Amino acid sequence: MTIKSAPAPAEPELLPVSASPGGQRLNLLGCSRDQLQELFADMGQARFRASQVMQWVHQQGVNDFQAMTNLAKALRQELQVHSEVRAPQVVREQHSSDGTRKWLLRVDAGNCIETVFIPESNRGTLCISSQVGCALNCTFCSTARQGFNRNLSSAEIVGQLWLANQALGSCADGRKVITNVVLMGMGEPLLNFDAVTSALDVLLEDFAYGLARRRVTLSTAGHVPGIDRLARRQPVALAVSLHAANDTLRDSLVPLNKTYPIAQLLAACQRYLEQDSKQRITFEYVMLDDINDSLSDARQLVRLLAHVPAKVNLIPFNPFPGAPYRCSPPQRIRDFQSLLQDKGLLSMTRKTRGDDIDAACGQLAGDIIARSARVRRARQDKARS
Repeated sequence: MTIKSAPAPAEPELLPVSASPGGQRLNLLGCSRDQLQELFADMGQARFRASQVMQWVHQQGVNDFQAMTNLAKALRQELQVHSEVRAPQVVREQHSSDGTRKWLLRVDAGNCIETVFIPESNRGTLCISSQVGCALNCTFCSTARQGFNRNLSSAEIVGQLWLANQALGSCADGRKVITNVVLMGMGEPLLNFDAVTSALDVLLEDFAYGLARRRVTLSTAGHVPGIDRLARRQPVALAVSLHAANDTLRDSLVPLNKTYPIAQLLAACQRYLEQDSKQRITFEYVMLDDINDSLSDARQLVRLLAHVPAKVNLIPFNPFPGAPYRCSPPQRIRDFQSLLQDKGLLSMTRKTRGDDIDAACGQLAGDIIARSARVRRARQDKARS
């Protein structure tokens, strides 16, 4: 394993993010084509300038307006004054021996998020965050230990893809390395609905990244109103963090289930599928030793999903310091999957990636934040003494 770190002070304390001149410049990374068209119309410019700027920013990776040579010099200068293209700042980058890359990104003076690239033979998947921390308190999740700090803006969400594209470059034939994007990083996307769906507009835009809906997946812990809103607003592929086949167990693993129990959740999934009869819901199921991994649990899961077009993604639990669970043994995971498949339920086991780096979602950010807090406390104690 090699770890590349951005220049940083000797102590692991988060430094202030340099503010934009005046502090009010519009970050174009988060703007849809419609929004940019309105912006240019207000500037007295032709609306097609929106498409040109999007191509420069998202397809060419340009963040210098003076390099946008098909724009008039006066327009470039005006954009320079009133807008910017600014992605989150890389604090640390980790490379796994299996090709997985993980970035710790600073979004403001005190907050960091994580973005992970996972290469496979037929695709390259980028896992991005939607919030700093998470308020849902799922008991098996490293991010939950941090609590909730704030929502990300649409620019901060899109900026993760923009930055990763710059870092990864293109394939030999010119194709982008990143073919799929999943909102499965830090946070609950449906609790940051407006910024997330605005970011999705950019990801799907032909003049930006041009991703097909089936190549963009949003993962939710089961926020039922948000699922219904997403179906109306931007119906990308949907993944549901299920992790249990009965309410009693799911209440303890995913506290949101107390508000939106499984029956309500599955009804929302059925409604979601009405907009695309060929789609399946992916149900994520983390495998926890002696908690939810018995053959009885598997049979209950089969019965639960019998009438839902579904595929089940079994996820070996990724331990983190202080975690109250262990990962299910490999043979038990295989037996669990075999039972699902024998009963006709499409199932796969997620390949464990990034074992030699801080792989659990939120682990790297949580480690940095915790060390920063220790440094601040030590300074305060020293000042008092």
